[in-house]
Amino acid sequence: MHDLISYFQAIVLGLLQGVSELFPISSLGHAVVVPRLLGWNIHQNDQYFLSFLVAVHLATAIVLLGFFWQDWKRIVLGIGRSLRDREITDADAKLGWLLVVGTIPAGILGLTLQDPLRKLFASPTLAAFFIFINGLILFGAERLRTHAPGAPEDEPDEDNRIADRVSWKQSVSVGASQALALIPGISRSGVTMSGGLLVGLNNEDAAKFAFLLATPIIGAAALLKIPELLGPQGNGVRSQALVAAICAAISAYLSIRFLMRYFETQRLTPFAVYCTLVGAALTIGFILT
Repeated sequence: MHDLISYFQAIVLGLLQGVSELFPISSLGHAVVVPRLLGWNIHQNDQYFLSFLVAVHLATAIVLLGFFWQDWKRIVLGIGRSLRDREITDADAKLGWLLVVGTIPAGILGLTLQDPLRKLFASPTLAAFFIFINGLILFGAERLRTHAPGAPEDEPDEDNRIADRVSWKQSVSVGASQALALIPGISRSGVTMSGGLLVGLNNEDAAKFAFLLATPIIGAAALLKIPELLGPQGNGVRSQALVAAICAAISAYLSIRFLMRYFETQRLTPFAVYCTLVGAALTIGFILT
């Protein structure tokens, strides 16, 4: 019997997921357009493909958790202290609760809108168009930002800077913006980094806040879908999903290492250029063909 997903396709999709989930270029959008571009008979709404994606998303979440493990330990201990003392007295506790209030709306919107939005927009042409829109969002965020990149920072610890600059209301807004990533082509990291820039974070802190916010959402969404991968819907793709997950973990780790160094001095502009050019070219190409 013909494999639903070949091992070569699994390797390509796994490597692509690890990069495009963290780079602000939309992993879901690329998961829709790349099979069409390469002539693969894989569609984003196929049940086996959705089950396959669970593994690569879980791998990405695990890498994010591991990379920021020391931060998460501080955050969890801070939340614990705040619950014990019944007040928020330090930056670690505030950052932890900022992540909580930012994650809740994203989780609710994700559970409510995930299936309708993915089914509505899961065509290669629309995904390419929204990759183009994602580029415009990144351009707009850089243009409208309120804190210039590379500006001197009085506080050397980035977690403390985030806790100091982000308000509760802003955390809810930035966290809720992750729901836009349910539309293939709109990047989760892109919209949350953009939101971070607009509330006054520099590029490095906006990137870190985006990755911290993304970790529980990506991880929880994947864990909720694990039964599907282990059940009948995962038949024929489980071993390929494992291969893809390993590839996604490797590329995600390399991507996060690169991006955290890159955003110390650089902007979102190159990713905005990529998304607008590639999105426009693919949209036109898919329409014409």
